[in-house]
Amino acid sequence: MHIKRYIQQLSELVALPSVSCASPNLDMSNKAVVDTLASWFEPLGFDCRIEPVKDHPGKYNLIAVRGQGDGGVVFAGHTDTVPYNAERWQQDPFKLTEKNERLYGLGATDMKGFFPAVWAALQAFENTEFNEPVIIIATADEESSMSGARALAEQLMPKARYAIIGEPTEMRPVNMHKGILMEAIKIQGKAGHSSNPALGVNAMESMHSVMGELLRYRHELQQKYQNSHFEVTVPTLNLGCIHGGDSPNRICSACELHFDLRMLPGMNIDELRAEFEQRLQPVAEQHGTDIIFSTLFAGVPAFEQPAESELIQTVSQLTQFEPKAVAFATEAPYLQSLGMQTVVMGPGSIDQAHQANEFIALSEIAPAVKVLEGIIRRFCV
Repeated sequence: MHIKRYIQQLSELVALPSVSCASPNLDMSNKAVVDTLASWFEPLGFDCRIEPVKDHPGKYNLIAVRGQGDGGVVFAGHTDTVPYNAERWQQDPFKLTEKNERLYGLGATDMKGFFPAVWAALQAFENTEFNEPVIIIATADEESSMSGARALAEQLMPKARYAIIGEPTEMRPVNMHKGILMEAIKIQGKAGHSSNPALGVNAMESMHSVMGELLRYRHELQQKYQNSHFEVTVPTLNLGCIHGGDSPNRICSACELHFDLRMLPGMNIDELRAEFEQRLQPVAEQHGTDIIFSTLFAGVPAFEQPAESELIQTVSQLTQFEPKAVAFATEAPYLQSLGMQTVVMGPGSIDQAHQANEFIALSEIAPAVKVLEGIIRRFCV
């Protein structure tokens, strides 16, 4: 492969800020990134469509297709990055910097570096007619709401038989990951002078009981669900932050708790939310307080692709790595929901993601391109 071309293309992507964030003052459009990707793949014979993500102004998905048929392979990645702290970077986050056999830049690993690797793999098939299509998907907002992948799932597209999600896994196939929920619980009590508890209803005391019930539920979940493929073999529930009250001499009138739950495959998001309400509503009623449930994040389902499936067997053979499970969530469940065998696998290390001085090692690029070539040859030629 031509490493100089890879560096040039990754430089183009890194130079285009595309932060996605729940905070509007940090959130950015990804339009320039998808426009650039379309300009790469159209000359290779791809039919490129750039589609706005409904109800998310400034956010776009790219769907690029070459070839026809009912099968084929999707190569999918997200175009956004997390926010950054410029003062912690030793170089400009938006200027790709080569040093120590590494390429430094915001998104270099997570995950703008995947797209030039796919482009490089396609060079081996410049004059080849595909028997089944190759489809490139570039999505918006994976790092915040996953609105791009959700939109594709709602549109029931794309259609293919296999999907590669190019998150940084050092090209080790990932066939399982945990899901995630982020929830809020607000207890509404009644303020009053602390000298007489009968003058009010203490929301913080009610929340104390709610927290105890959540921890009991966590224990039950961990007894019921276990998976030895994960480093942390049980689902986790973390009480993340709590806010309540305004003065030590006033009965607390309101208290709010935020928590997350990391689910194993086999655990259903809707069922978990219903169970929270069923268990916690009576607790609040016992204290004479109102309880309000809300969702901080729509949630990502857990993901599992059976190890014996054709795709996992193929990529394991090509990479010489057995499939593994990881704790972080990806867009894999949304593409899998469209009927595709799905794997998470791409160059770079997740250890470099979401931190200052993010880099991708030059040594990882050529082997990744070779594997991607093998996938195309196996399923599309």
